[in-house]
Amino acid sequence: QVQLVESGGGLVQGGGSLRLSCAASGLTFSRYTMCWFRQAPGKEREFVAAISRNEITTSYADSVKGRFTISRDNAKNTVYLQMISLKPEDTAVYYCAADTIWVPTNREVDYDYWGQGTQVTVSS
Repeated sequence: QVQLVESGGGLVQGGGSLRLSCAASGLTFSRYTMCWFRQAPGKEREFVAAISRNEITTSYADSVKGRFTISRDNAKNTVYLQMISLKPEDTAVYYCAADTIWVPTNREVDYDYWGQGTQVTVSS
């Protein structure tokens, strides 16, 4: 059974930093493309970042480019999202997701496995 468990969320002041982690189990992690999405209150879930199986390809939403960095440690079955220069508009529940697709996409429907999410709140 595939499980994705996010951690690292919390309350931070604007301009601050957080690092989210997503620990995966029940799958051969190195064979999965990993990504992060987020959902703010009253809004649809949106793409944040993705990373390919071999770490060569990454992609980011325009709203987070230059501030967020996605990475993975295949030996630890974990994907990370380093977030700096956080803004109040980054407040959301952050979800990690996984799929065996080769090329990372920004489409929610392309990812089969999802975690439960971790709350990130950025105060102004």
